[in-house]
Amino acid sequence: MIRYDDDIAVLLSHRGDNGADFWATPQGSLVKGGPFSTLEAAYILSELGLDPADPALEGAAALLWNAQREDGRFQLVPKSSIYPCQTIFAARTLCALGYSADARLDKTYSHLLETQHTDGGWRCKKFFFGHGPETEFSNPGPTLTALDTFRFTPYANTDERLDCAVQFLLGHWETRLPLGPCHYGIGTLFHQVTFPFSNYNLLYYVYVLSFYNAAKRDPRFLDARGVLQSKLKDGQVVVERPHLKLRELSVCRKGEVSELATKRYMQILKNLK
Repeated sequence: MIRYDDDIAVLLSHRGDNGADFWATPQGSLVKGGPFSTLEAAYILSELGLDPADPALEGAAALLWNAQREDGRFQLVPKSSIYPCQTIFAARTLCALGYSADARLDKTYSHLLETQHTDGGWRCKKFFFGHGPETEFSNPGPTLTALDTFRFTPYANTDERLDCAVQFLLGHWETRLPLGPCHYGIGTLFHQVTFPFSNYNLLYYVYVLSFYNAAKRDPRFLDARGVLQSKLKDGQVVVERPHLKLRELSVCRKGEVSELATKRYMQILKNLK
């Protein structure tokens, strides 16, 4: 695996920014300071090729495991409510760090599958934008990340409950409307290629769904893939909207080809063969 040492060094240089080690705060928050938070920095470093056995990632993983509750949820902000998105993103990070088969995650997988919303996705009951009819749907962003988590597991392409989540996301490609309590829509920002994978956007959408048989031949997925393909430059992925705090990283300079993002696109093609 290619290592991006200069980019890794940038992430590691922010390790104490939040007041404690491993990107945490003194109070134990693992989400503050994103993308230089415990949750996000650890995930991005795994993308950049840092060995999970590196002390920085081992320390971050230990903090995440310590935040796991008995029922499988992750409380990433001490003395605060636990939201499904936090559990989903924590599980995704741990899977990316190589812990997908760790028995401690079994209860998290079970919790997530037992708490799917009726439309197949995941949602919470924190209503930032009021209680309109759109808030009765799941949040597409966390649902996509949940599928990203489960692609590391034997549940992918064997559990019909995940196929329901796939169908929910494919349906969103048709409606494009803001959905869920957090109003995830498919519009201009969604279509701007973002990397590393940190939010709900076209590249991440196509990448994750390409691992699921329920999506691979669906016209809606093929349409999304076609839109992504139309954005390539000589077969390579150009980053259109990097996170502002990550713009100095070589893997995600705005308007430039990203070798690592292109590798993710090549994985999409491999998945579809």
